[in-house]
Amino acid sequence: MVEHDHRLPDLAGRALGASVVYANDEFFAAAENLINPRPAAHDPAAFGPRGKLYDGWETRRRRGDGTDFVVVRLAAPAIVRTVNIDTAHFRGNYPPHASVEGACLLGYPAVDEVLASEWRPLVAKTELAGDTANIAAAVPGGLVTHVRLTIHPDGGVARFRVFGEVVPDPRRLGGRVDLSSVLHGGVITDCSNMFYAAPANVLLPGRAEVMSDGWETARRRDDGNDWLVVRLGVPGIPHHAVIDTGRFIGNAPGAVTLSTVDGQSLLPRTRLLPDTEHHFRVHAETATTSVRLDIHPDGGLSRLRIYGTVPEDAQDEIARRWLEALPPEVAATVDPAGFFD
Repeated sequence: MVEHDHRLPDLAGRALGASVVYANDEFFAAAENLINPRPAAHDPAAFGPRGKLYDGWETRRRRGDGTDFVVVRLAAPAIVRTVNIDTAHFRGNYPPHASVEGACLLGYPAVDEVLASEWRPLVAKTELAGDTANIAAAVPGGLVTHVRLTIHPDGGVARFRVFGEVVPDPRRLGGRVDLSSVLHGGVITDCSNMFYAAPANVLLPGRAEVMSDGWETARRRDDGNDWLVVRLGVPGIPHHAVIDTGRFIGNAPGAVTLSTVDGQSLLPRTRLLPDTEHHFRVHAETATTSVRLDIHPDGGLSRLRIYGTVPEDAQDEIARRWLEALPPEVAATVDPAGFFD
């Protein structure tokens, strides 16, 4: 069984900003469905002019050699750890095999540049099961910006998830930035309770559309409180926090406290309002790597932002890690003079 770290974000998800760049065939169902963050739906009675309607990507039947493929631009460059080729609801029309490759192209390449890029294997041709979340480990390697899913030879896939470790780009870390953003490598490392919704949702970009886009705990019947710990994408000095209870109207926490894991108080116990984006000035004496958010006593939050600056003494290590994760030929094109500007 493949070991999957559930703390890693789905970088192929629309919720984070991924995009379908190209698909060679979308005869029955659009490839855009692959990156929908919601689970695949299914209506057995839904039919259209071309046949059964599926919530996924489905190509026509091939009559001869060949394969079908789709290219997805990841929400952020990352080291891919696992993928999920989910064939939910595809029982008699799923692909028997699939493979995944990755490429690293910085900037904003055009479609023809992406298609002509150098691809390296992430997941070798592997057997798929129908109506199943097919999880596979990726070949260890460097940063990937685009992934190519190839199905052998044709068929339908409901969702395509790419879980990976974001390596923050030093060119995007100048000035005051959201140190906790998942797109800069922020991740939830611990949490007291996630009965209704996962804590990782609080690090997503944008504002929540529904309550399930946030983090919500069960109702406490004791004297304790719920909490979560965020490992910042990069070490930083926090200056400003955003605690958003948007969409939580009857179940927002009554109050909140915020601190660093090394004991610095960033925000004393402060009252929260329901369905409100709260902005707080915070102060830290030194840089920190993680923060802890305590909600009192329980409830739900939609978003958490920790804005701050990256100290100079941490910048060299961040830049080194990013450059070493790039393919050598790509790293050779980068001008370090633009880092942290």
